[in-house]
Amino acid sequence: MRTLEKIKKANDIRNLRPSEYEALAEQIRAFLIEHVSRTGGHLASNLGVVELTMALHLFLDFPKDKLIWDVGHQCYVHKILTGRAQGFDSLRKYGGMSGFPKRRESNTDLFDSGHSSNSISEACGLVRARELAGGREKVVAVIGDGALTGGLAYEGLNNAGQLKSNLILVLNDNEMSIAKNVGGMASYLGKIRTSNRYEGLKDDVANTLEKIPLFGEKLVRQIRRSKASLKQLMIPGMFFEEMNITYVGPIDGHNIQQMYEAFLAASRKSGPVLVHVITKKGKGYDCAEHDPGQFHGVDAFDVETGKSINGKQGDTYTDIFAAAMNELAVKYRNVVAITAAMPDGTGLSEFKTNYPRRFFDVGIAEEHAVSFAAGLAAGGLHPVFAVYSTFLQRAYDQILHDVCLNRFPVTFAIDRAGIVGSDGETHQGIFDISYLTHIPGLVVMAPKNAAELKEMLEFCVTCAEPTALRYPRGEAGNALLQYRTPIKRGECEWIWREGEVLVLAVGSMVETAEQAAMLLALSEIRTALVNVRFLAPVDGQMLLAALSYRFVVTLEENVARGGFGESVGAYLLAHGYRGEFLSVSLPDQFIEHGSQAELRKVYGLTAEGIAEKIKEKWENKWDRKQAGRKPEDG
Repeated sequence: MRTLEKIKKANDIRNLRPSEYEALAEQIRAFLIEHVSRTGGHLASNLGVVELTMALHLFLDFPKDKLIWDVGHQCYVHKILTGRAQGFDSLRKYGGMSGFPKRRESNTDLFDSGHSSNSISEACGLVRARELAGGREKVVAVIGDGALTGGLAYEGLNNAGQLKSNLILVLNDNEMSIAKNVGGMASYLGKIRTSNRYEGLKDDVANTLEKIPLFGEKLVRQIRRSKASLKQLMIPGMFFEEMNITYVGPIDGHNIQQMYEAFLAASRKSGPVLVHVITKKGKGYDCAEHDPGQFHGVDAFDVETGKSINGKQGDTYTDIFAAAMNELAVKYRNVVAITAAMPDGTGLSEFKTNYPRRFFDVGIAEEHAVSFAAGLAAGGLHPVFAVYSTFLQRAYDQILHDVCLNRFPVTFAIDRAGIVGSDGETHQGIFDISYLTHIPGLVVMAPKNAAELKEMLEFCVTCAEPTALRYPRGEAGNALLQYRTPIKRGECEWIWREGEVLVLAVGSMVETAEQAAMLLALSEIRTALVNVRFLAPVDGQMLLAALSYRFVVTLEENVARGGFGESVGAYLLAHGYRGEFLSVSLPDQFIEHGSQAELRKVYGLTAEGIAEKIKEKWENKWDRKQAGRKPEDG
């Protein structure tokens, strides 16, 4: 029997012999490469934490003991070791296993997570709960060095230093978040990684002192006991020590025995202990080791070459944004770009190469990015902060208070707006319309195609107001390219006006609306179509015109509450509209993982689904009228 086959449930690894650990690690890596190559997922980060996860599972007793994964995309090995290997055939597929920790999957997954820097705060809460309950369970939080650029991590560290009972923080240091880490903490950890000064100096000094006749050994013992010992003076982790967090490390993150012993020693101490382990992202697969950023999150790929097997069908909205940013940088010298550790994902890599002095990577620190952008704008520049919709949520207060209240000309380029797909609940960009459009003074836009994205971006960087431009994941077509009405602030674009049903479509839903209109025409239901363009401010003339239609429909990839449809419905109600109204959006819930196509079909956002909803309500309207007729009416 292969060693991996002996793992059927949590804690089974504790029944293995130490001589079997190496084989298990090799088999886990082979398993991950094989399965992720078919389903896609987060590969490099999981290959890097194989031995670390094994050591933690040898140390902890599940489910009594508590293990928290920061971000959570590196939880695949944890899932294997808790008996979920069979679920990897359905990894990230609709109805299948999540690529992140999921409470409903296992009682060893404590939090549904997908954003970074929160594990220390959650662990502090678990420790305080344990203290109040008089428990004795171990609490361990694993946080990556990239996540230490997030401000929430420091809030957690600040409170962790006040704990009197044990908490183990494992710093998984692989020099990466998604891109290469940046900033002071990255530099600090880099010095620790590369320096043997402390260990070497400690040994040299101890050896020298011990040679002193009569007093040498006694002096060494006193120094080791003293609070002002050599460790206090020379330890690389002095930053953590000063916060009242005992530092241990750095330790080889691929040496199971060393890590296990370090965790065991750390568990005997009262108060918080940080164990610093060094791992290699992508370890065991040459393609991922060579380019860990590329293999952070991957689609299905060929194992031999590392190349995607799906191929690229056309430019994505991110590609169009990237090209437009480079063009605008030439035209407008005040344009600068900001990313939060994602130059590749947001399309800013080429801008970084071409305009290094006008490019700023702030690390995983979205709140700082927004306030930093406000400072740049106050200094006369026009910053463009490119960020995924789900991550911009973290900086809501800074958007409102630091940018919009001051009316600074900052552009938020919101990628992955709408249904994102396989990363699931934590990554769906389905709330940004709701949390942005009610902020006074923020202009919010959505393009219908690739050409309009470029035009809107130029509008944004020449605008003297704060602007937000939301666009989806995936291929950017040129649907309805014949309609090229110039962009004017707060004005929609009428695609066609004739019809009894008026469809108001947001962004990429315009193309879907056109397809739905063709299907409705087969049932002799004529539709007028509007490309909304501006979600804030909404075109008042368009809303006024909507009152004359017998049936108004809104289409958006956003939750219903606080969405575009809700605002249109409120307007129609306030103005005495007597016709039919239908808001097609996503339900007010978190949307699970699955492909974009699957999820749009499930939630009725395909052309067929939309046409069916409109047709059903339209026909019910006439059925009701017929039912209300008197017999003599004929």
